[in-house]
Formats: sequence, C-alpha cells, structure tokens
Amino acid sequence: MLKQFATKKANGFDWVDITDPQHDEIHDTAKKYHLHEALLEDSLQSDHLPKYESMETYVFIIFRIHTEAKIREADTVQQLTHKVAIFYSEDFVVTIHRKAHKFLDGLAEDVAKGKCTSSFHLLNNIVKGCLTTYDIPSNELLRGLEYYEDQIFLKKRNVPLLKGLYFLKRKTDLLRRMLILSYDIVDNIDAEKGDVNTRDTRDLYVRMQNIFDALSENTNHLLNIYFNVSSQRTNETVRILTVFSVFFMPLTFIVGIYGMNFEFMPELHHHLGYPAVLALMAVITIAIYFWFRRKGWL
Repeated sequence: MLKQFATKKANGFDWVDITDPQHDEIHDTAKKYHLHEALLEDSLQSDHLPKYESMETYVFIIFRIHTEAKIREADTVQQLTHKVAIFYSEDFVVTIHRKAHKFLDGLAEDVAKGKCTSSFHLLNNIVKGCLTTYDIPSNELLRGLEYYEDQIFLKKRNVPLLKGLYFLKRKTDLLRRMLILSYDIVDNIDAEKGDVNTRDTRDLYVRMQNIFDALSENTNHLLNIYFNVSSQRTNETVRILTVFSVFFMPLTFIVGIYGMNFEFMPELHHHLGYPAVLALMAVITIAIYFWFRRKGWL
C-alpha cells in the first residue's frame, strides 16, 4: 500500500510511505526518484541487518525496530525486530516496510500539521521513533532479570530457570547487536547537519546502548551465578547423602557379618547376643555423630 504523506508543493519535500510493498509500487517509486535496483533488493530482504549507505544524490538506510508482538520464546532477528528501509535526500523521503507501525502514523500527523520543516528533520524523527521502540522492551527485560535474580537468590524451591535465562540472554544480546549496528546511522545524521533534534536522537541512542550493555552484562553474570548456585545445591545434596552413607556403612558391615548364619559363629547362641549387637550399633552411631560434630560437618 502506497501513501504520500507529504508533497514538495505543500511541505517542501515528498514523503512516500510503502507498506507491504508490491512490485509495481516499488518500481514506479524507484523510477520516479532514480533509486538503485540493488538497494531496492536490500529493502525487500526481511532479515537484512541495519546499514547506512551514501549514494551520489541520496542516502539509503535500513533500521531494525523492535516488534510489537509478544513472543515469549523469540530469539531470532525476524521474531524480535522488523525492518524499515529509508531513502533520503533533500527533496524526498521514501520509507518501505512490510507492516504498519504506529510511530510512522504519528509522524504523518506531524507532517500534516507542519511540524517537520524539512526532509532531514523528518529523517531524524523517523530514526528517533525507531530507537524509541526499544524503550519498552528494555524495561521488560529488566523486569525479567529482576525476576530471575529473585528466584535464584531468595527462593528455595527448585524452579526450572535455565530455559527462561537462555531466552532472556538471547533477546538482550540480539537487541544490543541491532543497536551497535545502527551506530553509523545515528552518527551520520548527527554530523554536519546536526542540531538540537539530532543531539536528542544521539542521546536516546546512547541511553539505549548503555541500558542494553548493562542488561547483557548482568544477564551473563546471572547465568554464571545460576550455574554456581546449582552446583552448590548439588554439592550440598551429595554431602548430606554422604553423611547418611557413613552412618550406615559400619552398621551394614555388622549386619552382614552376623547375617551369614554359620553354625559355629561366636555369640550366635548367646541369649544376650541380639541386644548386645544392637547396643554396639547404637554406640557406633553416636560415636560417628559426635565425630562429625567435632569436625564441623554437621
């Protein structure tokens, strides 16, 4: 679906927005604004990573924004992000994307009200809107990180956390990588033509980058702590089982000796043999208990 949100006559520049692009729409637009075929192919690739490419008369940008879909176990670029392709020059802006996005509709209203004074101003607002889509996911990832910290450090029940930690780590690392790859876009926008608006965009980018850097680092640390805590709990269980086995080893040995039932075994026919063996087993058990207490193992 092709929409023209701005015209050169009314706004000083053209803004053509193409949602779910069709062959005729793409090529008619490319012919009108002299867009390169190879860049059109890039704009249609659903898994293309962020890029900034400067041509003779225009600039081509691919930005990946965070998806609005809530997929709990998403861990790929296509599941977590959507692509927005932007062709920019002083005379026009062409945006191409497969799905409709709310922030673009909001920018269209701003253009209609005359709030975007130039194509560069519009480009900066589009990039800023793309960055803003990472704000809510960062808060959700932070809440997820706090939940797993609470489960690991404060809860004693055994909850399966490894799968959830894996997806938390994958989401954080993938979104962090998308932001890192988008650095050239923000850096080139806030360059020679930079102003207060582009500085705000750079500040937003730096804030998002710092948040995801911290999230990635904390998630990796939490994952290591989880393995250490799991190992500690396993060691504690093995220690308890070892203590029980030490108590029963001498008792099992005595029972094994007196359970052979040979006819001429000592004390086999003694009328106090049975209580004497029980008393011996009790003494051994008590002795082992106090020995363990003395060593600090209990």
